[in-house]
Amino acid sequence: MELNLLTLCYLIGSVTFILGLKMLSNPATARRGNLVAAGGMTLAIIGTIFLYTNDDGEKLGNYGWIFGGIAIGALIGYLSAKKVKMTAMPEMVSLFNGMGGACAALISIVEFDHMDFAWSVVPGWHAMVVPGWDEDFASVSMLNAVRGHLLIIVVGLVIGAVSFAGSMIAWGKLNGKVRDFSFRGQHIFNLVVLGIIFALAVYLIGWIPGNSGLIFIAIVVLALLYGIFFVLPIGGADMPVVISILNSFTGVAAACGGFLYDNKVMLTGGILVGAAGTLLTILMCKAMNRSLLNVLIGSFGGSKAGSAGGAREQGSYKEITLSDTAVLLSYSSKVFIVPGYGLAVAQAQHICHELEKLLESKGVDVKYAIHPVAGRMPGHMNVLLAEADVPYEKLLEMEQANEEFSTTDVVLVLGANDVVNPAAKTDPSSPIFGMPILEVELAKNCIVNKRSMKPGYAGIENDLFFRPKTSMLFGDAKKVLQELVAEIKNL
Repeated sequence: MELNLLTLCYLIGSVTFILGLKMLSNPATARRGNLVAAGGMTLAIIGTIFLYTNDDGEKLGNYGWIFGGIAIGALIGYLSAKKVKMTAMPEMVSLFNGMGGACAALISIVEFDHMDFAWSVVPGWHAMVVPGWDEDFASVSMLNAVRGHLLIIVVGLVIGAVSFAGSMIAWGKLNGKVRDFSFRGQHIFNLVVLGIIFALAVYLIGWIPGNSGLIFIAIVVLALLYGIFFVLPIGGADMPVVISILNSFTGVAAACGGFLYDNKVMLTGGILVGAAGTLLTILMCKAMNRSLLNVLIGSFGGSKAGSAGGAREQGSYKEITLSDTAVLLSYSSKVFIVPGYGLAVAQAQHICHELEKLLESKGVDVKYAIHPVAGRMPGHMNVLLAEADVPYEKLLEMEQANEEFSTTDVVLVLGANDVVNPAAKTDPSSPIFGMPILEVELAKNCIVNKRSMKPGYAGIENDLFFRPKTSMLFGDAKKVLQELVAEIKNL
C-alpha cells in the first residue's frame, strides 16, 4: 500500500512538473505554474522521506539530518532570493544551477562508492573486490547490468561536474570576479580533455579495471577542468547561451540520478529541465547567429571583442536635452522602448512603466522591443518589466518589433548596446557580425540613454551612436527617466 502511495506521489509530482512548465510559457500564469511545480516537488520529497523502503523493507531514517539539511537549504535559498537585486538575478541563476550540477555529481560519486568494488589505489582501502566474479559474472546479463549502472554513474558525474564548474565560472564572470581568458589552441585543448574523459570512461565501463578508483578520480578532475575552460573564454554577449546550455546539462545530470534510484519523479523533472534547456539553447543560438556545435566545442566568446569591428574612426555623435526629448516623445504617435542591462542596473523599470503610462495618457502608442539575449540571461528583460507590472501584450519580440520600426516616430533605447548595433549587419570584421539585432535605426528618431560612450558588454563600439537620426541622452537611466517624466508633466 505504501509503495502504491509513493508511486501516486511521484505520478502527481511528474504531472505538476509538466503543468508548471506549460504555465511558465505565459507571464500571466507563470507565477502560478511555479507554485504548482514547487507543490509537486514538495509532495515527492515528503513521500520519499516517509514512504520509501529498500529491498529489506527498511525506511530511510536519519530524519534529523534530512530535515536539518532541508531547513538550512530552504533558509539560505529564501534569504538569497529575497535579497537579490534584479541586476544580480543572472548570477544567482548560475549559482543555483551550479549547485544542481554539484548535487548530481555527488550522487554519482556516492553511488560509485556503493558498488561492490573499492579503490585499491587509495592507501588504507581494501583491494578491488567483486564477489563471485568467476561464478556470477559468467552471466553476461549480470556483467552488462554492472556496466549499465556504471555508465549512468559516469554520465551523471561528467555532466554534473561540467555544469557545476562551468556555472561557477559563469557566476564569477557575471559578478565581475572572473575575467575572460583564452589562449592559442584552447579549443583543441578542450577537445583533447573531452576525448580523454571519453576514453577513460569507456575503459572504466568496458573493462572495470583494478585501478578503477584512480580512473574515476581522473574523470572527476578532468570534467571539472573541462567545465572551467569551457566557459572561461566566453564573452558577456554570449552569456545567455551559456546559462541556457548549463541549465540543460544540470537537467540531464539530474535525470541520470533518477535512473540510478529508479525514481520516476526525479527522472521526469530532469528530462523536462534538460529538454527545455536544450530548446532554449537552440533559440538562443539562433538569436546569436551561432550553431549549437559552435557552442558545444567552446568556439565562441569575447576573445575577439573590441577587435577590428570597433577600431575604425566613427565620427561624431550628437546629444539631446531632456526638454527636447520630452517634446519629441509627447508629440509622437508611436514610441518604442528598448530595455537593456543599463535599465536593470539603474533599477529603473518602475519609472519606465510610469513614463509609458504618461505618454499613453497623451495619446501616444507605446510598446517595448525585446531582444532574445538582452541582459545577462534568457528572458532577463521580460522578468524585469514583469516586476514593474508592464502588460505582457506590450512586449514585442524582435521579429515583430523590426516590422514596426519603420513606422515608429521615436525609439528610446535604455541601456541596450550590442543588441541594437548595426555593425552586426554591415561590418564583416565585427565580432557580432551576423547576429540578428533590433533594427532601431529604421525609426524616424532614435534616442539612446547611456552613462557614457563606453562600449557595451561585448567590448565593441556601436555604429548606431554615430548615425544621423540618433541622439545621445547621457545619465543614469533612473534619474534621467524621473526628470523626463517631470518635464513631460510640465508641458
